[in-house]
Amino acid sequence: MTENIRNFCIIAHVDHGKSTLADRLLQVTGTLSDREMTEQVLDSMDLEREKGVTIKASAVRMNYAAPGGQAYELNLIDTPGHVDFGYEVSRALNACEGALLVVDATQGIEAQTLANLYSALEADLEIIPVINKIDLPSARPDEVAEDIVSLLGGQPDKIIRISAKAGLNVEAVLQAIVQKVPPPKGVDDVPLRALVFDSHYDSYKGVIAYVRVVEGKINAGETLRMMATGFSIKPVEIGIFAPTMKPVKTLNAGEVGYVATGLKTVQECRVGDTLTQAAKAAPDPLPGYRQPKPMVFAGIYPVDADDYSDLRDALEKLQLNDASLVYQPETSQAIGFGFRAGFLGLFHMEIIQERIEREYDLDVLFTAPSVEYEVVLHDGTTVLIDSPAELPDEGLIAEIREPWMNIEIFTPTDYYGPIMDLTTKRRAEFKGQEYPAPHRVQLNYTIPLSELIVDFFDELKSRTKGYASLDYQFAEYRPDALVKLEILVNNEPVDALATIVHKKDAYHKGQSLITKLKGIIPRQLFDVAIQAYADGRVISRANVKALRKDVLAKCYGGDITRKKKLLEKQKRGKRRLKMVGNVEIPQEAFMAVLKLEEE
Repeated sequence: MTENIRNFCIIAHVDHGKSTLADRLLQVTGTLSDREMTEQVLDSMDLEREKGVTIKASAVRMNYAAPGGQAYELNLIDTPGHVDFGYEVSRALNACEGALLVVDATQGIEAQTLANLYSALEADLEIIPVINKIDLPSARPDEVAEDIVSLLGGQPDKIIRISAKAGLNVEAVLQAIVQKVPPPKGVDDVPLRALVFDSHYDSYKGVIAYVRVVEGKINAGETLRMMATGFSIKPVEIGIFAPTMKPVKTLNAGEVGYVATGLKTVQECRVGDTLTQAAKAAPDPLPGYRQPKPMVFAGIYPVDADDYSDLRDALEKLQLNDASLVYQPETSQAIGFGFRAGFLGLFHMEIIQERIEREYDLDVLFTAPSVEYEVVLHDGTTVLIDSPAELPDEGLIAEIREPWMNIEIFTPTDYYGPIMDLTTKRRAEFKGQEYPAPHRVQLNYTIPLSELIVDFFDELKSRTKGYASLDYQFAEYRPDALVKLEILVNNEPVDALATIVHKKDAYHKGQSLITKLKGIIPRQLFDVAIQAYADGRVISRANVKALRKDVLAKCYGGDITRKKKLLEKQKRGKRRLKMVGNVEIPQEAFMAVLKLEEE
């Protein structure tokens, strides 16, 4: 009976109370008793709780008895809350018929709220706006309601106002879901098509695929096939989330549940894939599948070289749960053996770094992040490079193309000037502006991804006192005058410090980096020259002065020639040291590339 099923998700900006509302819904419907209740039930990772942002999607089934006595099956599909995971959000939205749009009464509408709202409207979902945190002293529910109405239409007094933390008016949200969200349309007696909207790895059951059965039904024990990857599977078990995994015999059209596939890696069971029966396959898969493409690349190196195999194991295990993480071994003359990894964005990179350090207890060094460039050679071939060290010789290159992003900055109108100033410095191009709500403006730009990944977000927040928010999507590759900026320490190039920069920025970026490194690289017993090299010439140089040993301390009295002889001997020793001496480069030096303030 699909009439009594409601599939919905909650969309919101980071920290607007999405997970807290999910907790209250679980409590009100009696899915979890008060004794089993913890804060942020669906956010199972410590990192998710600390950062206040959902990283992995999850699903849960609730049984709700409406006031008339009618019983409903509500499937809540929790969506990741950060722009880096936009593809996962789009798949989760496609598994639903309705969405709760949660807006914080103190913050109002923000960029992520808008981005997710537009995605939900594209997926043709029924939107139910909800204003949360109305019990806070700084809440402005009437003002926020007006903003929502100017976006979605309707009447301000009809918008549900709740406090998820205090459990205020949460029952009204459940009634709205039952009344407004349409039931699923699928039928049971056609070939199976089920959307995989997320997956995780279980060491006993293999990859667990989270599925929404769009049409047909899944029976325990029948062989299934993944339509994009072509893998055939005999499920270990099928079941529902209540909220822990509970096995069932069948999953019918319209239902949300899981399939324990027994597959060994998440690569074989991709998010967005379509599950069908092997014997009676559906003619075509559900639309919208694509492979997530890494946008940001960085080197990961163990601080202690002996930890290399442990780091490899850690990355392998992380990849079991996160198919969007890609990595391959690489070697650096400066740091030794490590891996080159690709991430969806900076936040994704930060999450992986924290998980390696916490869950696997490893000390790792991440090099400055870079992006993937398209390099066109004179012979017409195009090569993709994600590390500046891989850039071919200058004489072979016809042009270098870099990735550009479309960005939307959503801000109060008071901060128009500071944002214009920041974006101009970062080579952004202004495209237009909209006013979705009074006193708020959405500024649209295109900007090189390399300018976006280095503290752009931090600077945007500090210039707007935390009020501006940001959303971005990949636009295109564009050719530009780009050069490789190399750093030579003691005449040796340090590959991990190389960056690709715009020709006009090379000089001042090289200078400020040299100034920074001069303060970071420790003094040796000999002079150490640090040079910045770009476009075929050295553009900046600084010397780290040698440590002085007072060789004349024992030489008191006597002829000046004795002193000269000792100093001459010291000079020869230092020259010899300089030829064989290795300069230890501390970790802060690699992070200095990131912390280059705009001059």
